Amino acid sequence: MSESFLIRGARPQGGPAVDMLISDGAIREVGTGVSAVGATVVDADGLIALPGLVDLHTHLREPGYEASETILTGSRAAAAGGFTTVFAMPNTSPVADTAGVVEQELALGEAAGFARVQPIGAVTVGQKGERLAELGAMAASRARVRVFSDDGFCVFDPLIMRRALEYVKSFDGVVAQHAQDPRLTEGAQMNEGTVSADLGLAGWPAVAEESIIARDVLLAEHVGSRLHVCHLSTAGSVDIIRWAKRRGVNVTAEVTPHHLLLTEELVRGYDARFKVNPPLRRDEDVLAVRAGLADGTIDIVATDHAPHPAEAKSCEWAAAANGMVGLETALRVVQQAVVDTGMLDWDDVARVMSSAPARIGRLDAAGTPLAAGQPASLTLYDPRPVRAFSTDDLHGRSVNSPYLGRELPGEVRWTFFGGAATVADGALLDTPGVRA
Repeated sequence: MSESFLIRGARPQGGPAVDMLISDGAIREVGTGVSAVGATVVDADGLIALPGLVDLHTHLREPGYEASETILTGSRAAAAGGFTTVFAMPNTSPVADTAGVVEQELALGEAAGFARVQPIGAVTVGQKGERLAELGAMAASRARVRVFSDDGFCVFDPLIMRRALEYVKSFDGVVAQHAQDPRLTEGAQMNEGTVSADLGLAGWPAVAEESIIARDVLLAEHVGSRLHVCHLSTAGSVDIIRWAKRRGVNVTAEVTPHHLLLTEELVRGYDARFKVNPPLRRDEDVLAVRAGLADGTIDIVATDHAPHPAEAKSCEWAAAANGMVGLETALRVVQQAVVDTGMLDWDDVARVMSSAPARIGRLDAAGTPLAAGQPASLTLYDPRPVRAFSTDDLHGRSVNSPYLGRELPGEVRWTFFGGAATVADGALLDTPGVRA
């Protein structure tokens, strides 16, 4: 029989304090004065209880790029950040474009045991944008894939994009687009604007993102299919999504924590930790995406966790890889950017970081309410501490975090996945449910 836990005094989504009893993988009771003989008591006074966080956009690198990350190390990093489900992007080697590869990823996640690893299938074979991958076979596999993306590459051919949108309708799938016109971003090194001009770096214009989003919402409307926009980053993109939703288009969108907080000004130091795709944008864009998240135009926060080995970042800016790790910092950055500023409350955080991404990904067992009878996947979060983020806080294989040395609020104190503790008293466990 699995260990039972009696959580005392937690505040579900910032509400009144309650007790919660967890046993046999489920929440058994929620209320005041709950008792249970033999249960491990967790003092959660002052802690926010949130449904287990769900990340719709994670790069775990396995198979093929295990020097950067593995499914085990990535899911450990996820647990440390309060995540109990991560959707793994398909840019692996081999690419996750067949039923065999996605089933392998699912099995590796199950073996690790720190979080559910839900594979995302590639839209096109090898992510080359030339012909559709085995969408139906991946959907019918044990992995039950419902999200398809060529993330890292834009599905640029409008006919291929239309066919993908039409195909996924038959099993209620969604195409998640990396919105980047490759012709408008050839050689781009950072956001196009005054800072790129000052630094003499080739610019990545906002229109390269916005034009693809505009095209794709019209295609989604035309075929009556679901579209998801990855890592939206500009004020113009927010406006397009807002217009499309008012028009009734079935479109959802995500923003990353780093696009909610960091700006292009950080590039002035040529520190490649701040090199990412899409690039860090202007102050005006940061304010616009925050507002879009607050008013529901943007549906979710997704990390775009993108680990790289040291040599891919410890080099000159032009040669450095794009990407940042973000699983351990996501909740803390969201608190700083939109909770502490009064734009979102903890109910909103539960929606944009748990229930909404689970709904978009069609995972019924993830993002569930903190109620009796529901799966016991949750996180207990302390919003009160403020301290500098360091490499000691990173639990994956890569350290390319833009927040090293930066003060961030909050701390994940406990994470439970399927009733087993993966983080206990602020420490990531070596094995889920087993404490020293």
